[in-house]
Amino acid sequence: MLKEKLNSLLKIEEGNNKKKIENLIFILVILIITIIAINYIWNDKDKQKQSLASKKQTDNIENTIKEDTNDNLEIKLENILSKINGVGKAEVMLTYSESTQVIPVYNKKEKTSNTDESDSGGGTRKIEEKDSTEEVVYTDSTEKGEIATQKTISPKIEGAIIISEGADDSNVKTNIIQAVEAATGLATHKIQVFKSQ
Repeated sequence: MLKEKLNSLLKIEEGNNKKKIENLIFILVILIITIIAINYIWNDKDKQKQSLASKKQTDNIENTIKEDTNDNLEIKLENILSKINGVGKAEVMLTYSESTQVIPVYNKKEKTSNTDESDSGGGTRKIEEKDSTEEVVYTDSTEKGEIATQKTISPKIEGAIIISEGADDSNVKTNIIQAVEAATGLATHKIQVFKSQ
């Protein structure tokens, strides 16, 4: 039955020959356009998923580094200040104007194609197409590893508050301000020292 239908479709009659060829070409063109459109949509979705995953991992690394850097500097200052004569136990709080920036390593691929076209009227035009993609580089071969970082830009410190047991003594207070100024680069008016309860 199927064989008979195929034979009847392929049977070429004198009057319908041109019409059948036109219909077959039209169906073939529609099929090719549909395949190209589906392929383009799937590739675009994959690229979006990859860029979203990369952004999430970069944000997670930035937050982790920011927390570690901020807490680490405060703890170091607390330990150093507590060792200064007369300071006693000290607590430090630093404020920042910006967050830590992590710059990941990217694998960049660029493709450029040039096309020169000329029409029957003697006119010419040049078409230049550029296609570039960036992929985040990971420390291992899978995308589940850590992102390889090019550099980390530390946040800018805007101010410091120090609470100390010995802050009621003006010499101790001056020593604390000078120590924090040396460690952070802050101006003295941005460092506030208070006596703890």
